[in-house]
Amino acid sequence: MSTTRVLLTTTSFQDTPGRHHDLLAAAGCEIVRERGPLPEARMLELAGQFDAFLCGDDAITRAVIEKSRPRLRVISKYGIGLDKIDVKCATECKIPVLFTPGVNHTTVAEHTFLLLLALEKNLLFHCDSTRAGGWKRKTGHEVMGKTIGIVGVGRIGKEVAIRARAFGMEPVGFDLYWDDKFAAQHGVRRAASLDEVFACSDYLSLHTNLTPETRDLVCAASIAKMKKGVIILNCARGEIVRTADLVAALQSGRVAGYGTDVLEQEPPPADHPLLKLPNCIVTPHIGSRTHESVQRQACCAVENLTLFLAGQKPHAQANSC
Repeated sequence: MSTTRVLLTTTSFQDTPGRHHDLLAAAGCEIVRERGPLPEARMLELAGQFDAFLCGDDAITRAVIEKSRPRLRVISKYGIGLDKIDVKCATECKIPVLFTPGVNHTTVAEHTFLLLLALEKNLLFHCDSTRAGGWKRKTGHEVMGKTIGIVGVGRIGKEVAIRARAFGMEPVGFDLYWDDKFAAQHGVRRAASLDEVFACSDYLSLHTNLTPETRDLVCAASIAKMKKGVIILNCARGEIVRTADLVAALQSGRVAGYGTDVLEQEPPPADHPLLKLPNCIVTPHIGSRTHESVQRQACCAVENLTLFLAGQKPHAQANSC
């Protein structure tokens, strides 16, 4: 294990103190640190030099994986989203892809409500006003009694539903895999289709994986099916929303607000159209970046890696190799 060379790219792992650093040091590997998420070009420069990747949202494409062979033995993902990793290619190359489900759902659900409340209470406007020495005020809205549509009722979506009930809201969910017991316990109504969710939601909260089917899920056609004045929340993936269509809807008032922790390009260019809109709040993909969540994710990612290197079964694996 002492000869194992590991590329560590996730910045939240590196920047947050905790016992995950001790776990990684105890593994006895040579650790090379980069500040991710790394684009494909940089990953290609590094490919072939490492036995393992301990990665975040770096572009681990087919080209990167193929160039990394035969040295690369394992990819340990810090987090749950695998859309930046070509899992199919990794499987073909018999490279296990490990990940960390069940570690950040609480934090991301909390962040979803941060975005929602900031939009409905005009938080940034009021903070900017008082910081500038003013006392300007806008009238906001209550969330109690409103319907929140949840697209993707997995671990995170379920936590959003629980919190929605605590706020006196009506949660409506859509998911291909439905947990009847959870829905009955927490009063979550099952929508028969996405169109039903779009039509009934005052707030639309996205918690689905990025797949070919969900890419551009929010677009001009789907926005036309939503309530006028809907607020859209995105703590999933930026590519689920077609940016140009959403910008037009925000400018026209068809969509009242957009709160997002993710963009289709991260970090975004300075002229990204969502960054200047007053009814849009963008946070820099920090929905799961709390001390508690980072340590859970990081420890799990390190444990997955060390278990694999020791010939033992990791906590969770996304492919079969």
